[in-house]
Amino acid sequence: MKTGNKLERAKRVRLLKKSSAYRMAYKDLDFLGSDYARAARLQLELLKTEIGMRHNNVKSTIVTFGGTRIMEPSKAGQKVKRLETAIKRNPRNPNLKKRLRIAKSILKKSKYYDEAREFGRLVSSECQIKDHSEYVIITGGGPGIMEAANRGAYEAGAKSIGLNITLPMEQEPNPYITPELCFQFHYFAIRKMHFMLRAKALVAFPGGFGTLDELFEALTLVQTEKIKPLPIVLFGEEFWRRAVDFDYLMDEGTIDPEDINLFAFADSAIDAWNYIKDFNRG
Repeated sequence: MKTGNKLERAKRVRLLKKSSAYRMAYKDLDFLGSDYARAARLQLELLKTEIGMRHNNVKSTIVTFGGTRIMEPSKAGQKVKRLETAIKRNPRNPNLKKRLRIAKSILKKSKYYDEAREFGRLVSSECQIKDHSEYVIITGGGPGIMEAANRGAYEAGAKSIGLNITLPMEQEPNPYITPELCFQFHYFAIRKMHFMLRAKALVAFPGGFGTLDELFEALTLVQTEKIKPLPIVLFGEEFWRRAVDFDYLMDEGTIDPEDINLFAFADSAIDAWNYIKDFNRG
């Protein structure tokens, strides 16, 4: 009986140790992924990136946003040529015609890829000397304009940051981000915090919903005085004046006349960079 009792006892203890309740909380992936642990996950996303920034001596940043679909001119031109060839073979295909129209529009905007690349190079060449990491380029980590800005910093031999986000359509980080500063987020809210925590400027190139989201977030924070005024540059005046009718908003009384002064337009990398320097110098 005693031997049997000991065997039974040992069996029960083994079962207890295998139960999910017995796992250490920080090793229990099921628990950490549950709704109950959401607050802890939010905190961890904030903390991990903050530690990475400090270890890399990142003092301040310039948020650079723009469309993921805007590619470098050579690739945009190749895409147009491929579609033109496809249409010659199938001239009545309405889908091909639509794709060609969009491809030509992207080719026209591909100049912004070069400008974003030059902007990243200019800023990084001037502000990152040895371990002095001011005005570090920070992007959403994806392709298009974000890739271009990271690329410019990379080509200058400087650090740059990428804050990627998990999406249903998996977004890979672009290859020009500094490995130690390439982060991935689940929560948009924490990612947004890290965009603005060290920001000394925001430059919005032509883009879609994501770009508009970050732009209006920054404008709202400055307008409501939740953060100190910072230079906000809308790169590509022609695009932005059509995309958002700020004068109409002012005329309708939904924003104040002085709110128009919360941002400036630029059409070249050097003009954008000079505006940022002048603003922060003053």
